[in-house]
Amino acid sequence: MAIKRNSSDISVEDGSVVISGWVQDVRNMGGISFLTLRDRFGTIQVTMPKKKIDPELFGLLTKLSRETAVSVTGDVKESNQTALGLEVIPTAAEVHSEAAVPLPLGVIDKVEAGMDTRLNNRFLDLRKPEVKAIFELKALMVELIEEAVRTNGFTQVYTPKIGAAGAEGGAELFKVEYFDRPAYLAQSPQLYKQILMSSGLDRIFELGPAFRAEQSNTNRHVTEFISFDCEMAWIENEEQVMAMIEEIIDHVLNGMRERGAKQLEVLGKEINVPARPYPILTYSECLEMVNANGLPLKEGDDLGTEGEKIIGDLMAEKGIDLYFIAEYPEEAKPFYIMEKDGTPYSFSFDLDYRGQEISSGGQREHRYEVLVERMRKKGLDPEDFGFYLDAFRYGMPPHGGWGIGIERLLVKMLDLSNIREAILFPRDPSRLAP
Repeated sequence: MAIKRNSSDISVEDGSVVISGWVQDVRNMGGISFLTLRDRFGTIQVTMPKKKIDPELFGLLTKLSRETAVSVTGDVKESNQTALGLEVIPTAAEVHSEAAVPLPLGVIDKVEAGMDTRLNNRFLDLRKPEVKAIFELKALMVELIEEAVRTNGFTQVYTPKIGAAGAEGGAELFKVEYFDRPAYLAQSPQLYKQILMSSGLDRIFELGPAFRAEQSNTNRHVTEFISFDCEMAWIENEEQVMAMIEEIIDHVLNGMRERGAKQLEVLGKEINVPARPYPILTYSECLEMVNANGLPLKEGDDLGTEGEKIIGDLMAEKGIDLYFIAEYPEEAKPFYIMEKDGTPYSFSFDLDYRGQEISSGGQREHRYEVLVERMRKKGLDPEDFGFYLDAFRYGMPPHGGWGIGIERLLVKMLDLSNIREAILFPRDPSRLAP
């Protein structure tokens, strides 16, 4: 007797099986009833001819509420009426946990529930195949990211998420009480990954949480997300950093398209892999583009959501999904970005994906005196960053890096409408549970 726990493992040759899952539906047709059982691999039909099934078992199975957790023992039979080409005729069953009625959220209902209802009942929402597919693809994406960076000689690191200062200053910090003194949740591992460039590790990456105390209630902002950060030493220019991002993103897109084909089919999505190299636009060129299309921005202004969208639409007309925007004004960039000598610009860039920034990066300022001056220029006190500046006193190589919000990347890749779709339990200004 073969015992299989997952419906995807069942074949006609198995004979007798045990299948476990949730009751998706029960249909009573008079002399015969059908129970659809769902597990992580899909669904299987349990067929119950009333005259051939023990009456007590028949009564038990036909009265189960939707989403009840149950195990069914039975005989496998061929069937040309089911998607799997087989069905199970039950001989025994064990009800592990009966679902309460009514459900707070329908799993197979055609009527879409609101985002708050879905997030408040995420445990049920995740039973939907299309929702589960998103998080299977997210896990695959992280796996592909790690493959790409390790192939290129990057070492994985873990930096503190509680610190004495923010990476960029400003008000976007969550203040916490750290024993008898104030501390902050990390908005970025920026300071630590730059410190590590003086250590000889040369190329490092981190995948970890980041926190932004922004009062932003939009479909693209959350207060906690997973950031993919890299830093690489001994670079000659920012173009080397951009080329590395491009190589990693290309590996991820190809891998998602090939290895995630099953989940993409569930979602009805396709992934386009853009040709390389990705185009590079300058900030000044982008200003001209948005001004020519009715958005009056002046030198030094942030392109903003509207500007990014205009540029994304113009690039889409050329069939371009991914592109860099480089040479931002140094005033608009953090203190650690290197200025482009003799100009108001900097060695910085964003990577935009279909009209939305998914990554920021650039060449860092590695010269101690220049870095201290950059801090003062930004209104920061170098004394507050002593642990960081110490690493620049004793031989800091030229270096650069980037950060990518992996949920933003996934949202654009799958054309999702809200970043909360890509986070199991999102946090925003109005949501702290579940």
